[in-house]
Amino acid sequence: MTQTFVSAQPLRRLTRVRLAPWAPVTLIVVFVLAAIFAPLIAPYDPNAQNLLGRMKSPGTVSRSFYYLLGSDELGRDLLSRLIHGARVSLSVAFASVILSGTVGVLLGMLAGYLRGWVEVIVMRVVDVFLSIPAILLAIITVAVLGPGLINVIVVLALTRWPRYARVAYGQTLGIANMPYVRLATFMGAGPFRILFRHILPNIIGAVTVVATLEFGLMVLFEAGLSFLGLGVQPPTASWGAMLSTGRNYLATAWWIATFPGVCLFLLILAINLIGDNLRDRFDPRSQ
Repeated sequence: MTQTFVSAQPLRRLTRVRLAPWAPVTLIVVFVLAAIFAPLIAPYDPNAQNLLGRMKSPGTVSRSFYYLLGSDELGRDLLSRLIHGARVSLSVAFASVILSGTVGVLLGMLAGYLRGWVEVIVMRVVDVFLSIPAILLAIITVAVLGPGLINVIVVLALTRWPRYARVAYGQTLGIANMPYVRLATFMGAGPFRILFRHILPNIIGAVTVVATLEFGLMVLFEAGLSFLGLGVQPPTASWGAMLSTGRNYLATAWWIATFPGVCLFLLILAINLIGDNLRDRFDPRSQ
């Protein structure tokens, strides 16, 4: 009997979901533009209440309000709150990724290049942070510092910088012994010149992939903290807070929780798809 062996590589390629590369990018651009121009795009003030229009279904008109996506328990326009909630989620994610990435990459490069006691201290601190669940550490820190937009950004940056440090450390170890790095050292180049002139440009690809995936995670963490009441405080619109409120009205006003959940799903999905594409591009072994 003749046995036929089929390579696993074509099967892996067939199982991948192939989407047009512009689809997730277009979706993210829509969210970003909505966040930037929220005061101009939103049909109403997101905090304007209309108690006569409480929990109106999508497409309902009440007094001078036309609720395209319905209203919440205080008669506030859900579409306007979704648009302003995108500004909160994206600003928190962007600021926390920049802050945590800067700290983590810098410490990781220093540990990988200088070695010695710097490596020991930095990597042991990284191990301690990574041993604690990130969301638990974020909840504890926010509970200590108090809720608020700035505190959420600081907390997320504080809890996520070790991942950048681990990636930057591993990449730096492989590049620090390259001939051009040793030649620059013999010619008298200082550590910071070598780090930012020779090492950082060669690890920026891996760091970009991590930052992209972390961006979606930061959106999810911000929504989770706001859902628990530890994030952005009312009356500021936040997708997580809207989900928390909407769960109490699922039987009578499903749209209050459904539309914020759909926005979170689409935004995080688009970010992860872009992160996967970047990983495939920068890592030939995944092809």
